[in-house]
This record gives sequence, structure tokens and C-alpha cells, in this order.
Amino acid sequence: MALNSLFVLFTLSISFFVLHFPSASSRTVPSETDDFATTELDVSSSLHRTNQVLSFISGFLEEETYSTPRFSSSSSFSVQLHPRDSLVNSQHQDYKSLVLARLARDSARVKSITTKLRLALNQADRSDLYPTESEILPEDLSTPVSSGTKLGSGEYFTRVGVGYPPKPFFMVLDTGSDVNWIQCKPCTDCYNQTDPVFDPAASSSYSPLTCSSPQCQQLETSACRSNKCLYQVSYGDGSFTVGDYMTETVSFGKSGSVNRVAIGCGHDNEGLFVGAAGLIGLGGGPLSLTSQIKATSFSYCLVDRDTDRSSTLEFNSPRPYDSVTAPLRKSQKLDSFYYVELIGVSVGGKTVRIPPSTFALDQSGSGGIIVDSGTAITRLQSDAYNAVRDAFVKLTRNLKPASGFALFDTCYDLSSLNSVKVPTVSFQFSSGKSLELPAKNYLIPVDSKGTFCFAFAPSSSSLSIIGNVQQQGTRVTFDLWLTL
Repeated sequence: MALNSLFVLFTLSISFFVLHFPSASSRTVPSETDDFATTELDVSSSLHRTNQVLSFISGFLEEETYSTPRFSSSSSFSVQLHPRDSLVNSQHQDYKSLVLARLARDSARVKSITTKLRLALNQADRSDLYPTESEILPEDLSTPVSSGTKLGSGEYFTRVGVGYPPKPFFMVLDTGSDVNWIQCKPCTDCYNQTDPVFDPAASSSYSPLTCSSPQCQQLETSACRSNKCLYQVSYGDGSFTVGDYMTETVSFGKSGSVNRVAIGCGHDNEGLFVGAAGLIGLGGGPLSLTSQIKATSFSYCLVDRDTDRSSTLEFNSPRPYDSVTAPLRKSQKLDSFYYVELIGVSVGGKTVRIPPSTFALDQSGSGGIIVDSGTAITRLQSDAYNAVRDAFVKLTRNLKPASGFALFDTCYDLSSLNSVKVPTVSFQFSSGKSLELPAKNYLIPVDSKGTFCFAFAPSSSSLSIIGNVQQQGTRVTFDLWLTL
């Protein structure tokens, strides 16, 4: 099947979100050779953050003000964006156990993405996913669920208002899915969240969608009860949300509100997103928030997850002037994902030998590399990962190796260092532009003792994913209006 001709620009601003920490005297290990490009990893600052993250106090930093609902397709909206662990007390005793839990959630996320793609390529129905065995029945909205708090797939929360008068909620930011949903009263089975559960009876703008509505018809899995649309969203690890499909007012702090946004009112929900009230879908499909508000662009800056700082999620804001741009492709097989035209990776300033077809999206919808806000660790197709890792290992022979950790097979003991020179790592795009990553975006601590690992992993499928660890500190802009 031919690929959709729609292209968008993936814009990476090189104006990094800077975190300031007290300066310390540093001892730098020189490179073993000057024949390759290096950058500096601040080991002491990274370890300082690992000791701070476990002491974060979850909860609201402050209440936001929401304006009277209005709609304009050209309006610029902006809301705060928070790392998951700054809002949810994860109850971990040490940083190592926190990282293991993060990686377990991340593996569940990747499984969900690859399952979703496999279903699309095989033209299977979403109801084939566990635990549902058939389409939703009008008389049966209650399905037993198991706790999924250790498998949450989203790592960044945004703060938006839902209903009128608007009530603020923390919602998971997800560029890999479309359907927006929020936990709703009455709850048959709801997981624990930071905010009170949304009560549609307290909102004057709540409106259930009929079974014949265009939004209901666009759902992958839906059913009907008394002419009210029912929705279900299933994820690849067996988790799901089920409830009524409605329209509601969605508010973006002081910057404005949009009426009649289709959103799921979930009464039975798997506990993937502990702490968050639900999910905001920013994918490329017609039911995503970006599509419904007719956004011409959206952007976010993901702060380091080991801080309690916040950044912003913005809609229709100007593109930064100092940007690296690359076209994105969308497949007719699955329009949720944003595929970037990555053509290579360089290590130490030298391009790694990877066949050009490795990251290409083929005519069948297989392969390619997507940009995903919910996946933490970048997954590269296995042969590409091996080549990138081997190139990095070759240029870091001066560093003390450490044992592998979870999904990481390349780690180093940097416990005796304050800073260290390491090879640069850059993404190369088809536009001819390259994005050089900060060292802290590919060498990350996995404990508080000084063990750092190369933060890439091999993909078990032909699909590669650029994760949020590699996106940290960079404003990532999706221009949705350009057609080539």
C-alpha cells in the first residue's frame, strides 16, 4: 500500500533547557586520542540529581487559573509539563530500584507500541487484545483488572482543565496514541490518581456522544447503549480503559479553552498511569487532541526526569529560530505515529556504517523510526544498535567498564570522576541537518554510586523509536500544516 503523501517537519530547537546546580571542582579524564569529537559529561551533577529525586514531594505546585471557554484555530495555547516522578511518590528506597521500575514501565510501553503496529499491519481487531475476548457489550462495562502501577507507559504529565467550570487535572502526554480519556465517576474500577476523579455531573459542558456521531464512528473499538457511544482503548500489555465517549471543554491554563473535544469518560481503567487522571493523545489520528483543536503545530520541552522542574507543552507557538528540521512521514497503515526521516547516527563525529534502508519506512508499513514522548530509552533496529554501540565502546576504552544493567549492555564505573570527556553522539536527518545530543542524554546514571550506562537498546522488531531520554532539554516541535 502506498504511503500517505502528508509530510510534517520535526523541529529540534538547540536552545537547551538548562538546569543549574552548584559548581564543584572537577577532574576531567582526557580522551585517549584527539581523532574524534568529544563532549563533557558532568558526573557530579548527575549523581547530585539521583540523590535528590527520591526526596521529591508529590502534589500540586500551585493551582492554575482557567479562562472562559473560547475557540480559535489560530490561538496559541500553553500548559505546564512535569516529569512523572516529581508528582508521584514512587516509594523507592534507592535510585537503582527506581531505574529498574522505570525500565520495566518502558519495556511495557515498547511492547504496547510494537503490538499496536503488528495489529495494524496484520489488519487485526483491537478487541483481540487481552483481556477482552469480544466487542464491548452494552450491558457489560465492568471487567476485572489487575494493578498496573509498575507498568505505566507515560513519563511526563501535563496540566489541563476539563469541564465547565474547569477543574485542573494531571494528564499523561502521549505522542504515540490518539484517544483522549479521563477517569470518571462513577468508578467501577479506577486506579489511584493525584487529583479527585472527574465528575461529569458537576460539569455543565458535558455531552455524551451518540452512536452515529463522527467521533464514535472513528473509534477503533466502540459499542452502543441507549444511543450513547461507548469506547474502549486497549494497550499491548493487556491494560485498557472502558467507558462513555463524550465531548467536554478542555482548558489550557490562562491561554484559552476549546469546546466539544471528544474524550473518553473511563469507568473501568487499568492502573498504568498511577497519579495521572488520564491521557492526552497527541498522535496523528483524527481523534487526537491536536487534530480536534486544529493545531498547526505543537511542541514540548522535556526536562530531566531526575528534577522537580517543569517546562511547557505549547500549541501553535512560533518555531525557534535556531532549529534543526527534518521531515516526518505518516503511514496509511497507522496514522498515530510520527515517523522521522533519520538516515544515520554519528559517534565521535564520524558516521557509523549503517545501511540507508535501516531506518526507512517501507511500502508495507514496516520499519522506520518514530518519535515518542512516552518511551524513555531509544530503541534502534538491532543491527544499527550493535554498530552504534560498538563505535561508542571503541572510543571509550579509557573508561572503566561496569557490568550490564537490565536492558543496558554497555555501562561504566565513573564513581571516581567529577567529569569526563566522552564521544559525541548525533542523529543525522534527511534534510542534511544533524542534532548533537548532550552527553547526559546518552550516558545516564543507574544508581547513586557512579554507574552510568549507554542509554540505547536494541529493538526486537524492525521499528525503531527515539525516546524521551534522548529528547530531554530540547524543544521538539511538530509542524502539522506543511504538505509536500
